[in-house]
Amino acid sequence: MRLIGLAVVLTVSLMLAPLAAEAQQAGKVYRLGWFAFSPPTTPETVPLYDAFVQELRAQGFVEGQNVRIERRYTEGQEESAAASAAEFVSMKVDLILATYSGAVRAAKEATSTIPIVMAAVANPERQGLVASLARPGGNITGTSSIGAESGAKLLQIAKEALPQRSRLAIFWNPKLPISALRA
Repeated sequence: MRLIGLAVVLTVSLMLAPLAAEAQQAGKVYRLGWFAFSPPTTPETVPLYDAFVQELRAQGFVEGQNVRIERRYTEGQEESAAASAAEFVSMKVDLILATYSGAVRAAKEATSTIPIVMAAVANPERQGLVASLARPGGNITGTSSIGAESGAKLLQIAKEALPQRSRLAIFWNPKLPISALRA
């Protein structure tokens, strides 16, 4: 989980780094759309959000000075995701950071011009969010938590790590939409 957070922070940092000097000189306040499933309140999510804010600061972006973070949480309600994405577009945010598939999908449908950074989205190619991981195309970039070939690679690693084993059990919750993407 921490590596995913680091990847997201680095991706956003690379996109914003050229803007930091310009923002300081021009006095512009950039608006970022933080588009998540739920607020960062759990022991797993608070450190990721804190790392994001710290890296923004390290890149010269200080909330309340030269950056404003607009936060929207959908709790998985697709109609809420579409409304939040439309709201980001009407606010004219400079970048949308979408932290789950529904948010990326809603943002993609709402805009083709505002950059969208996806954070650890499961198999974005298979979901039709990007053309490919190597060349996502459009206005979407970011990180993926699993790709189409990842299941085969995980099985290969398991076989190499445990060559004496002839069976392997995999547990997942089939009720979660992400499970179908990992099958």
